[in-house]
Amino acid sequence: MTARRLWAAVEPLHAVVYFAPETAEAAKAAGLRGYWMGYFAGRLAPLGPIGPGPATAVLFGFAPSMVARALPDAWSFAAPDAVLRSRLAAVSAALGRVAGDVSELSALLWRAVDACAFDGRPLAAAWAAVPAPEDPLARLWLAATILREHRGDGHVLAAVHAGLGGLETTLTHIGDGVISRADIQPHRGWPDAEWDAAADRLRARGILDAGGGLTVAGRELRRRIEDDTDRLAAAPVAALGPDVERLLALAVPLSRAIVDSGLVTVPNPVGVPRP
Repeated sequence: MTARRLWAAVEPLHAVVYFAPETAEAAKAAGLRGYWMGYFAGRLAPLGPIGPGPATAVLFGFAPSMVARALPDAWSFAAPDAVLRSRLAAVSAALGRVAGDVSELSALLWRAVDACAFDGRPLAAAWAAVPAPEDPLARLWLAATILREHRGDGHVLAAVHAGLGGLETTLTHIGDGVISRADIQPHRGWPDAEWDAAADRLRARGILDAGGGLTVAGRELRRRIEDDTDRLAAAPVAALGPDVERLLALAVPLSRAIVDSGLVTVPNPVGVPRP
């Protein structure tokens, strides 16, 4: 489906923020302590000085205890506006290592953003409220980020509609072979007892088998969630019409250059692909 192709092409443009050393350096310079404090504060900065409860709900897949180790303490070290400014400067510096003229791609991404509705999508709505920077690479990154969080919020809506929580959704990804428990559990913070209890709930529903793989019903559930996610992300594609192919033609080589340069590591816990 074209919406999924668009995500795969654009995701690395956003994901430099998680892997590029410029981001970690900027977070440290802003006063934040450690990678995860920088991650949570940076990703949530447009929402203001949000606390751990709402933050966990918005982020969906992280253990509440992990989020609470970073928030609200992060805001005592750096204000959200300062975090946001440092993040935009960092991604511009990182993208500048591989990107040339991005004006056409950026214009197409912003056309796609203009088609987004933000009902029930708090993270995407918050990023959409950030004024577009003058810097062309920061502007490109912001458009890619809004589209990414728009799809991500839609994925949360689809998973919740299917009766899954954040940890349970993660377990279905593992059951589908997308990622391993060893690769993802340390990055989401869930202790073994909560992890195993969630797996037991999914086995009781007939979604996971005894070995943790998806059952026939589990595969059907995953298909419905992904199809619903694509449907909820279809408006930007429809707005672009045939120009979506031009966007893909411009985004894919840049995203491949980002991955191949090491700015985004593949495979990774975020699920960023090399398009």
